[in-house]
Amino acid sequence: MSVATPPPPTAVGADLIEADGLVKTYRISRPPRDVLRGISLRVKNGEFVAIMGASGSGKSTLLYTLGGLEPPDAGTVRIDGVDLFSTSDSQRSQFRRDRIGFVFQTYNLIPSMTAAENVALPLRLRNESSLPLGGNRIRRRDVDDRVRAVMNQLNLHGLQGHGPDQISGGEQQRVAIARALVAAPALLLADEPTGNLDWTTSHELMSLLSRLVRTDRQTTVVVTHEASIAAYAERVLIMSDGQIVDEVRLSHMPATDEAIPDPAPLVARLRALGL
Repeated sequence: MSVATPPPPTAVGADLIEADGLVKTYRISRPPRDVLRGISLRVKNGEFVAIMGASGSGKSTLLYTLGGLEPPDAGTVRIDGVDLFSTSDSQRSQFRRDRIGFVFQTYNLIPSMTAAENVALPLRLRNESSLPLGGNRIRRRDVDDRVRAVMNQLNLHGLQGHGPDQISGGEQQRVAIARALVAAPALLLADEPTGNLDWTTSHELMSLLSRLVRTDRQTTVVVTHEASIAAYAERVLIMSDGQIVDEVRLSHMPATDEAIPDPAPLVARLRALGL
């Protein structure tokens, strides 16, 4: 299916991510290292999923494969009805730009741009593309309105004109999340988003992501090695040696932004697995 003419949006509760038989081997290692070993999974539209595992378990590689950044050696990934790796590189790049938001441990903000300019970047790139997803360009006024709205939603009002070096690490990560959300993606993927933040700021950020899922039904997948961070999710996939070895369904996400979930049930399960 061409990503230039996307399918109708996936209904809330239906499978947004469909991954089957994912295999990935890094052959630069001696001997070659199997990083993904036949992984299959589903994530529903509007669901909040965390992926946990020790360093080297394959969790980040899995996230990058689900996001179309890392092609598998075998297997398929369908996001919002699109088979990512059956498309051309340019089509896949276009789909990522318009339908998948990425947040990384390092904020990856452009130092020479203001916070608002960083947030607007995906929309400006879409307008400069020869074939925007859906075929519609966005008026400058609408870009500005969308940037203002998403920055206000993430409590970034007043920071629009600040450069990355003029705001805190937590604020930089919220700017990165705003940039990931500005194009209204079907899927938000975050790789260790709290890795450079202190405890308080980490939980403020996770409360924000939890609120986005609760109020906007923003499908979100977070990779983390911390049980206290994974506990914000509805479901936790636990990886070891390139495979999903267990799944923990948590009772509920925090009901309010102030609530901090209890990671004890998840910690107990990790201990039982020897992780």
